[in-house]
Amino acid sequence: MSAGQPSAPEALLEAEFELGFTYSRTLGPVIGTCFAALANHRFLGIRRSDGSVLFPPLKYDPDTAESLSEWVELGDTGTVEGYCWVKHPREKHNELAPFAWALIKLDGADTPFLHKVRVPDESVICPGLRVKPLWVAEPQGDITDIAAFVPASEVNS
Repeated sequence: MSAGQPSAPEALLEAEFELGFTYSRTLGPVIGTCFAALANHRFLGIRRSDGSVLFPPLKYDPDTAESLSEWVELGDTGTVEGYCWVKHPREKHNELAPFAWALIKLDGADTPFLHKVRVPDESVICPGLRVKPLWVAEPQGDITDIAAFVPASEVNS
């Protein structure tokens, strides 16, 4: 074969291959403490160096990189700061009816977190709506221990 001539077609070798990561990791002391509190229907935030409170908590201050360790008990009521309506829930949402993904700032926290809010229809959800958690029957120490949030007026205290 001389230079510049194409070579004969080569046979391709094909095989099924599944990439997997067979490892687990621990939650660590900060998220582990936060999730353990959720299993007991409590919310714990962490105080930053400027005095503000993060929820969910972080081990290091996002602005200063300072190690954080002062736990703060938060209220179980919060305020919707923004939302996105989900008209057609998908199977992984674990919701049968339309719902909202919302940024919720718990009482005592200075940062919101994302979770589901169940309301009868989209006209009910709005920034400023006060919400409370609906807890699952069998908590596992995970963010999914909160089934969803609902308007605070719907929950008997």
